[in-house]
Amino acid sequence: MSKEISTKNFFSQEKVNNKFQEILGQKAKGFVTSVLQVVNSNNYLAKADPKTVYASAMIAATLDLNINNSLGYAYIVPYKGQAQFQIGYKGLIQLAQRTGEYKSINAIPIDESHLVSWNPLSEELEVDFNHEKSGKVVGYAARFELLNGFCKTVYWTKKEVEEHAKKYSQSYSYKSSPWNTNFDQMAIKTVLKKALSTYGIMSVEMVRANIADQGVISNFDTDNDTMDVDYVDNEPQTIEIQEKSKLDEEGMAQAKESIKMSISTLEEIQEEYDLTNEQKEELSKIK
Repeated sequence: MSKEISTKNFFSQEKVNNKFQEILGQKAKGFVTSVLQVVNSNNYLAKADPKTVYASAMIAATLDLNINNSLGYAYIVPYKGQAQFQIGYKGLIQLAQRTGEYKSINAIPIDESHLVSWNPLSEELEVDFNHEKSGKVVGYAARFELLNGFCKTVYWTKKEVEEHAKKYSQSYSYKSSPWNTNFDQMAIKTVLKKALSTYGIMSVEMVRANIADQGVISNFDTDNDTMDVDYVDNEPQTIEIQEKSKLDEEGMAQAKESIKMSISTLEEIQEEYDLTNEQKEELSKIK
């Protein structure tokens, strides 16, 4: 967190409140209150840079999406001392509905007992919901139909979703990651986002949400709708950290080859792994 100002004090500034007032009108006060409640309920977010919290909140405000975690429309998520904007699958549905172009839209987990077949070439998904659920989710499906009659179905197996998450989210293995606290919602969002962004009609708001999703926002100009986005959580993982363990020779070689070592990165690795003194000395030499 900034040493000069807390998030609460940052949001109490007149220029900050005026900006939310400009975007949200009478809803501004309630929105800012909900942002502070979210921050106060998360120790990591409370320590995040207030400017990144503000930028994420401003994205949500321009999209007119509530950031109350229990609603599932949009989230402000902490990652390495900064705040990321993340849209939920319900938020994606909200934005799609507002275009007035969608006749129907839905995304759900597919239970093993319901899945009959899936043809990825013809995109024909056959399911039978008459069977009792087994309780084992094997995939996730998203489907929409436009008013002009165009339909699209996207289906990913659970394994495909997991591989996608591991590739694009460094925080996938963290206990506090949404992928661990609410895997189904993140998986549903993933396939729905794929369906809408690839095949759907995208409004300006949907494009903005798609660009900002899982990014640390800076220089957000609401007048010109421009922003800088740093996808800090989308860089490929070089070392998967799931629990304390000793790095083997292969892991050490991977660290040497892939990591551009900084003091903060070294401290994180030393904290997560039980390194030998020799390994600590070896990693310290990496530049």
